[in-house]
Amino acid sequence: MANLRLIVGLGNPGADYLRTRHNAGFWFVDALALQAGVRFTLDSKLFGETARITLAGQQLWLLKPSTFMNASGKSVLAALQFWKIAPEEMLVVHDELDLPPGTARLKFDGGHGGQNGLRDIMRLLGHGKFNRLRLGIGHPGNKDKVTPWVLGKPDSTDEALLLRAIGDAADALPLAVAGNLADAMTQLHTLKR
Repeated sequence: MANLRLIVGLGNPGADYLRTRHNAGFWFVDALALQAGVRFTLDSKLFGETARITLAGQQLWLLKPSTFMNASGKSVLAALQFWKIAPEEMLVVHDELDLPPGTARLKFDGGHGGQNGLRDIMRLLGHGKFNRLRLGIGHPGNKDKVTPWVLGKPDSTDEALLLRAIGDAADALPLAVAGNLADAMTQLHTLKR
């Protein structure tokens, strides 16, 4: 695996969406920026907010698209082109209905699983050959309830589980940044709770 140079958190902009499940990707990159003591700044040419951090001795860009979720690819493509970053050097962080809260999973390549941000990124790239960090938000149990579920705020139990998963993933991130995705996956996927 290539070393990571860009971490994209997916979410929707604006205060209404701030603490919603669908913004789990934003929660993750916000936590990384906070840990590094940096702030995001709006970069209109990249249609998003950016920050730069150093992790595992490497410089990394953080990106939060300021488009809505289903148009995330516009910002991602602009950033990849502007910074001359290959898709395989990118980690896209997103909410995942098919994983329970408190679970975080890394993977490379694959489909979009109905996640509209991933769908748009893959549409514009023409493939799915990039790294993903999937943060479990659980499923409401009925497909008709999915939209209000993902756009809703988690209860205090689920929020605590999501924050724990973000912490676990951040702990494994230095391995992924250094190009050791398999080791990062082992660390993250074999946590005993």
